[in-house]
Amino acid sequence: MKPRTTGFAWPFVLFSSIFVVSNAANSKLRFGPQSVNLWRLDAQEKALLAAHPMVSPLVLQETGNVGFSTSLQQGVEFPEQYFAQPIDHYNRTAGTFGQRYWVNARHYIPGSGGPVIVLDGGETSGENRIPFLDTGIVDILAKATGGVGVVLEHRYYGKSIPVSDFSTDNLRWLNNDQAAADSVNFMANVEFYGIDEDLTARNVPWIYYGGSYAGARSAHMRILYPELVFGAIASSAVTHATLSNWEYYDIIRQAADPNCTAHIENAVKTLDILLEVPYLNPHVKGLFGLQDLKHDDDFMSVIEIPLGYWQAKNWDPSVGSQKFDEFCEALNEPIFGATDIAALPVGHEDRLLRLPGGHWIDFSVLNYAQYIRKDLVKRCLNAGMTVGECFSTYNDTAFLETSIDQDWRLWTFQVCTEWGYFFTAPPDPEHPKIVSKLMTMDYATKICQQAFPPGKYFTVPPLPNITAVNVLGDFAISADRLAFIDGDVDPWKPCTPHSKYADDRKDTTLRPFKLIPGGVHHYDENGLRNITDEPPEIQKIHYEIVNFVLEWLEDFEA
Repeated sequence: MKPRTTGFAWPFVLFSSIFVVSNAANSKLRFGPQSVNLWRLDAQEKALLAAHPMVSPLVLQETGNVGFSTSLQQGVEFPEQYFAQPIDHYNRTAGTFGQRYWVNARHYIPGSGGPVIVLDGGETSGENRIPFLDTGIVDILAKATGGVGVVLEHRYYGKSIPVSDFSTDNLRWLNNDQAAADSVNFMANVEFYGIDEDLTARNVPWIYYGGSYAGARSAHMRILYPELVFGAIASSAVTHATLSNWEYYDIIRQAADPNCTAHIENAVKTLDILLEVPYLNPHVKGLFGLQDLKHDDDFMSVIEIPLGYWQAKNWDPSVGSQKFDEFCEALNEPIFGATDIAALPVGHEDRLLRLPGGHWIDFSVLNYAQYIRKDLVKRCLNAGMTVGECFSTYNDTAFLETSIDQDWRLWTFQVCTEWGYFFTAPPDPEHPKIVSKLMTMDYATKICQQAFPPGKYFTVPPLPNITAVNVLGDFAISADRLAFIDGDVDPWKPCTPHSKYADDRKDTTLRPFKLIPGGVHHYDENGLRNITDEPPEIQKIHYEIVNFVLEWLEDFEA
């Protein structure tokens, strides 16, 4: 049945007038094609705010761990300290750098033989992990065991920078082997200020914790250095490196509200079709405020940006973001208050708007366009940038700045050399999807050659050497006193031992294997000062972690 042109099925003239008025009024571990652009937009907004502090604060892009901040009190109790590390553990002539770390000794009982709980800082500034030292998993375990808590910043991140710039050559020491060697050297030789005891890893038990990329590192450290890492907790541990990470979006597609998923699937399918109609292509982009984007894949990669908000969900509303839910609500916002129409299923004839040439779109596409305009395009224009400057990925020169403030280059380099995880559409064109078919491997990987031209000493490979990661165990990685904790709806779950591609395994005290219902990304890492105030499922996982670690510690022999 064709949609009616009466009732709520608007004629295209009304659709066009709305577009014109709206256009006149309106003269960022997730790495995707727009990640660098969002980083750059964030940086521009912060620069403007610093230059004009009396101006109303700009709304910055919400990303993972949006609520975490380091308070003045935390800075006083946990002052930053530095440990001397070789830049190259296999060629000591390259020099040294200071690896930053922080210590929580508030629960330490001298002479008790209590453990050291070390949290791997992973692919961000270690300052972003201090809340876990204060009220999160590190503090929870230190309190339960009478031990010492530590956050160890990853080389190249934060202030643990061994080089003068982030050129291709100077990034050649940013790899799994060198990072693991840092942790080994630290555990074997660190002396904690104010503690008159030898707490190195051969003298007391060390429990290594990490989440996401750092979760994989945690598992790898237990496998590679069992004589130093007595136990490890790998949360949302991406132990399976892959080239195409299309399943990331598929988890979101299956876990999100079905009505929202239907809206996104329909919008993506519709836009993929309309972009192929030459006379409609510029008008469709214009509807979203993105008419200046020449390349269709750039346009569709901007459309997928809100999907990344899913990963920022957290059980603690002061930490997590509700932006994904707000995005879903915006897609089905009733037009002109017609709530009865909004309640109809996506694609119903009364929800459709007619375009020239016999094309029809669900009104949620119009809502999608309005959301992109308000959430992204408006930010871009307010920051004094053009749409092309904000969202084009085809200007090679835009990715060549190598100064150390360009910290987007760090995880990008690791993705391009060893880890992969390029976000693409499903390989099967018939598979339901919430991202465009234009999200190809070629499009996702071109940043690697754009940002990292060959150096004198190092050349980024055509594709990352993911074997360097997977050879350490992949989905099947396991050992005694190695725990895996994942979230049931974490978009990274397909790359963890809880993946549907992995063999199931038993959950035991010696080899814990736990899945948090409704959990997203390393849901166990943050906590509340009073654990009894946490939601039941978070209390449960925290108590379970404490219990199996206490059981482990009974077997330690110095």
